[in-house]
Amino acid sequence: MQNGLMLQITGVTVGEVVAVSGMHERKAAMGRNADAFIALPGGYGTLDELLEVIAWAQLGIHTKPVGLLNVEGYYDFLLAFIDKAVDDGFIRPAHRHIFVSAPDARDLVRKLEEYVAVEEDDPAAPKLRWEIEQVGYKATLHAGIAR
Repeated sequence: MQNGLMLQITGVTVGEVVAVSGMHERKAAMGRNADAFIALPGGYGTLDELLEVIAWAQLGIHTKPVGLLNVEGYYDFLLAFIDKAVDDGFIRPAHRHIFVSAPDARDLVRKLEEYVAVEEDDPAAPKLRWEIEQVGYKATLHAGIAR
């Protein structure tokens, strides 16, 4: 038992298990500790975390690669939605390339290794750095204007 939570781990564990108090703390820890983000096929929670790290990249909070493992076309409808949002002007064309996708793990890892962060083409766009401390849910947001 850790922090009042029962932990059940089966099979081989890679890395470390970190108990957190909620989704905000989970996302903050994920953002701090990850070298890259990979979304496997999943539901609402997966979409929430995926879209949050994509939005963080769009805002300049991180430049880490984000990947979709598009097994058997699982994310085809999401990719089509994003393409439509670009076509309709809701997402900048450069931001379409914030993440990569591939149908198998080998191709996805290769694309993540080759990933180069999208440079914001608007010199007046804020560059954000976001740090969250879960102790008392204190959050700080720093924005600077690129000149």
